[in-house]
This record gives sequence, C-alpha cells and structure tokens, in this order.
Amino acid sequence: MNVRDLILKNRSYRRFRQHEPVPMEVLRELVDLARIAQSPWNQQAAKFLLCNRPEKNAEIFGLLSWAARMPDWPGPAEGERPSAYIVIVGDRDISKVFPSDHVVAGTAILLGAVELGFGGCLVGAFSKKKMSKILELSDRYEPLLAVALGRPNETIVLDRVGRDGNTAYWHDEKGIHHVPKRSLEDLILREL
Repeated sequence: MNVRDLILKNRSYRRFRQHEPVPMEVLRELVDLARIAQSPWNQQAAKFLLCNRPEKNAEIFGLLSWAARMPDWPGPAEGERPSAYIVIVGDRDISKVFPSDHVVAGTAILLGAVELGFGGCLVGAFSKKKMSKILELSDRYEPLLAVALGRPNETIVLDRVGRDGNTAYWHDEKGIHHVPKRSLEDLILREL
C-alpha cells in the first residue's frame, strides 16, 4: 500500500466490530511506531497506556465525547464500540507543555493500524481529571488523547465541500459517513 492509499484509508472510524479483539502485541507494535516517529526536540514526552480488556474499555468509553459535529448522534452503540484503546499521556517530568507529541504519535498509531487492517479515531474530548482517575495516574502524567481502535464497521466516503463551505461530516440514510474535504486549489494559497 502506498502512502496516498494509506492516508485515504486512514479515516476517523467511530463504529467498530466491537467483539473482534485487537491483540496486545498489535497495540505494542503500534506504540513502537509512535516511539520511532518524530518528537519535538526529541524529548519523547508521550507515554502510552494500552487497553484491550472489555471492562476497562467500557470505563474509557464512558468518558469520551464522540463526533462533536453530529450533536444528535450519541456515539457508537453497544456492539460497535472500540475493542481497544491507546491513551496517550504527557510526562510532566520530561516537559511541562505538550504541543504536538500526542498528535504525531496518534497519527503514527492510526497509520499503522490501517496497514494491519484495523482503524481508529483520535479522541481528545474527555475530562482529564476523570481519565486520570480511572487510569490511576499520578500528577506526573497528563492525559492528552485517547486512540480508539478496532476493526472498522462503517463506510466512510470523502465528498467535496459545497459552495456553502460547510465541512460538517454526516451520516446518510444508509449509515454511510460522509466527510467533506476542500479541494487542493482551495488550500494552496500560492506557489512561490
């Protein structure tokens, strides 16, 4: 699979085949990709908690807010929830600010997941305080991002943004997830 195909398949999947597990060795392999990815100042301040146990998955799921652009959709139903999570935290003993480590790491994880036939979604909408509590984290660690993972159970298509400029994603009557994307011409300000 070339890079373009990998990126095209790397969508924000929010519905999964919940009962198809993601083995711990796969989660470790995905974190290894994050480990070797770029890191600002090479501080490697991102640390990872790996979870594929249904009981703990349910706790993590309960803290997440899904699809903010679709306020009428409550998130994945039972049976379509992630079968694993990698929670990325910042190590405050290494750095006091975390501008992008977690996003770079999360992207590396998702690209690796897609290559292995899985998919996922980066979720940053949760209470850090509650996440710290259920993960039993000390004050040393700041929860930054939950990477929801599993076998995708939805079709996602890319649409061109219409004249109205609306980029909100949506489900059609068949449950297909539509994601509007701006054209290349709309994004390139100029060539110098």
